Amino acid sequence: MKKLWLITGVLWCSVCLASEVKVVDGDSLEIDGTRIRLDGIDAPEFFQVCEDKNAKKYDCGQDSAAYLRDLIGTDTPRCECEPQPDKYNRRICECFVGDVLLNQKMVHDGWARVYRSDKYAASEDDAAEYRRGIWQGRHMRPALYRILQKYTTAENDEKKSR
Repeated sequence: MKKLWLITGVLWCSVCLASEVKVVDGDSLEIDGTRIRLDGIDAPEFFQVCEDKNAKKYDCGQDSAAYLRDLIGTDTPRCECEPQPDKYNRRICECFVGDVLLNQKMVHDGWARVYRSDKYAASEDDAAEYRRGIWQGRHMRPALYRILQKYTTAENDEKKSR
């Protein structure tokens, strides 16, 4: 009987400690409502499109998010974060599932690029050399894609107001 109570208690506690993890895109998560940006990487934006080795377009932003979701699985990442959030109120973190550093794994497997750091440069070089993920064909740097989206949106808004 004591074993049954112990097992029930352990199961109940594990449910209590479970966190809600949402993958926003290939470099952003939400864990229990806390927005997290994976430090040192930049993944394609959710609606960004790339080309594969045959110049066929594919949804690389959605594929990048799906890859991160698969890496996390049913686990809750353990994140080590900078003390202050960024200007978008996101925590800047290195996140782990077990011993896997998600930031580096996303770059190594070709679903994110290095961003404002050389921390994962060797992983990016490896992904490019072996044509993994977005390196299988052509892609636009996510930072440039965001700038062009902002410019295009502003231009369209201006045309509408005429």
